[in-house]
Amino acid sequence: MSSSPNSHLKRHLAPDFRRHPVQFLAFGFGSGLSPKAPGTAGTLVAVPIYLLIADWSLLQYSFFIIICAVLGVWICGAASRQLEVHDHPGIVWDEFVGYWITLWAVPFDWVWIVAGFVVFRVFDIIKPWPVSVLDRKVGGGFGIMIDDVLAGVMACVTLHIALYFT
Repeated sequence: MSSSPNSHLKRHLAPDFRRHPVQFLAFGFGSGLSPKAPGTAGTLVAVPIYLLIADWSLLQYSFFIIICAVLGVWICGAASRQLEVHDHPGIVWDEFVGYWITLWAVPFDWVWIVAGFVVFRVFDIIKPWPVSVLDRKVGGGFGIMIDDVLAGVMACVTLHIALYFT
């Protein structure tokens, strides 16, 4: 059986949900396996989860985000180490948390849910300063999470400014 010169890369890049269940979470329940735009696919999966928690009190919602962000540092770090790739594009737990941060204290309405999706994706893809600096300079699970957390904060501020003027 012959193997291609890059077959060793496939071994390191492909998640193994049965052997490493943490990768199932890191890959957004499989949404990060999307061959095109895995971050966008992961954010799409974050939407129905948001719908389940949108009516929680602001305190409960905030606590949920903090817990998911802290767990995300461990989840993303563990998956990254197991795959031997820092910030594998399929790791999308950070997109979940970034999207939920985006909608913090935003009224529950489809207009804001969609606007939050678009604004978060723009900040996550463009990575304006200081998101870009954190993305390049900070490693490990914290590094994977922090740029999306900050993109979520910037998107949340953007939505709140829009709310103020509407």
